Amino acid sequence: MTGVIGNKRLAIATWIAIFGTLVVNTLSNIFPIDGNTVADLANGPLGGVLITPANYAFIIWGVIYVGLLAYAQYQSQRQHRGQLVIKRINCCLILACIAQIAWIYLFTLQLYWLSVVAMMVILLSLIAAYSELAEGQHPINHRRWVNGPISIYLAWISVATVVNVASAIYASGLQELGLSGAAWTAIMIVIANLIAALAIMQRQDLPFALVFIWADVAIAQRHQTIPTIWVPAIMMVLVLVGLLTYRRYPRKSW
Repeated sequence: MTGVIGNKRLAIATWIAIFGTLVVNTLSNIFPIDGNTVADLANGPLGGVLITPANYAFIIWGVIYVGLLAYAQYQSQRQHRGQLVIKRINCCLILACIAQIAWIYLFTLQLYWLSVVAMMVILLSLIAAYSELAEGQHPINHRRWVNGPISIYLAWISVATVVNVASAIYASGLQELGLSGAAWTAIMIVIANLIAALAIMQRQDLPFALVFIWADVAIAQRHQTIPTIWVPAIMMVLVLVGLLTYRRYPRKSW
């Protein structure tokens, strides 16, 4: 009985963490903290951070939150909440949500390096949750309502971490470091996409790869006049599509 009560409390705590993050994120846009929203800063003082995707790319947060709410519903069902994998993922998600709430405050207060610390907590928590997805073969509903939301969330946070670090460097006045901003952006695009390539080769993770393709296209869209940026971004799209095709439809040996 104690274990059942504990499982139920953890499931409720997961609901609260996810819903609380959604509420804080929404309110931070309606009632800006310190007069700034994340978008205000990204398009204003941090407008020179070239790795930032076009504004429309951030609608993916809607997809992320819908996925997390779907996961919250799935994990709270009695037949699922007692599973060890679900409990481990819940603990990771709760930590990620707390860190994301902290990130919203730190970033909008322009404490960029502290926001990087919070972002790293989110990233590491989601990597831990993602590592749980590899354990065993799960039914289709598990892959849809657990693997999918975690993959999409981690993929976007991977992109966001690169942007966050670039923003902190830019705000510190260290954006050149011997290379042009466009050259550094091209390097970061390639390095970031190696993560997606790894997810494809090891897990054939379609949702994860699609998030990176979405980000690459948005980066290219924002910088159509800078070939040093849009060319590598589009090349990475082609590479990821090629890897997905290769992994999902491998050539049969003769």
